[in-house]
Amino acid sequence: MRTDESRPHPAGPVFEFDAGALGLIALHPLVPASDVDLLHRWVTQDRARFWGMTGLSRAEVLETYRYVDSLPTHHAFLARRRGVPVGLVQTYEPAEDPMGDYYEVRRGDIGFHLFSGPPAGDPEPGFTSALLAAVVAFVSRDPAVRRVVAEPDARNAKVLDLLRRNGFDLGPELRMADKTARLAVLDLGADQR
Repeated sequence: MRTDESRPHPAGPVFEFDAGALGLIALHPLVPASDVDLLHRWVTQDRARFWGMTGLSRAEVLETYRYVDSLPTHHAFLARRRGVPVGLVQTYEPAEDPMGDYYEVRRGDIGFHLFSGPPAGDPEPGFTSALLAAVVAFVSRDPAVRRVVAEPDARNAKVLDLLRRNGFDLGPELRMADKTARLAVLDLGADQR
């Protein structure tokens, strides 16, 4: 397994997205050793119950993200706005992930997980949609990507509604090892690129 020190992490953002009035959203590679306290605070809150890590210790969260960091097919990023962390983004190649065992993976599929961090003040209407748009813009920069897929918990009505409102088609439920998920697919066919 690679450690934080052996995987190169750029000092700055790897992608920036202009969310209009909501500001610039920048994606920075996650550095597990540096970011673990923030991650542990976020993923162990009750609001993160669908993320599946609420019962983990700080050491277990660190181990999880060190493992993700060691995989060439999986990547984790902190989304920042005005320098403040606002979300966690994970991307993965479905054919190299357990997700690939539960649906028919197509060439050009890219998967993602998105966790919107707790708001620092009053929630801002449209912010989570802007964060999702930033993720889609980021992963679709690669011309080989044809579909963006996600597998949120089937009970997470808010996320399913967010995905649907942002162009994702909701597919069947997937009875995975750790949850019942709902397949969500955004087709980036040639006419949409």
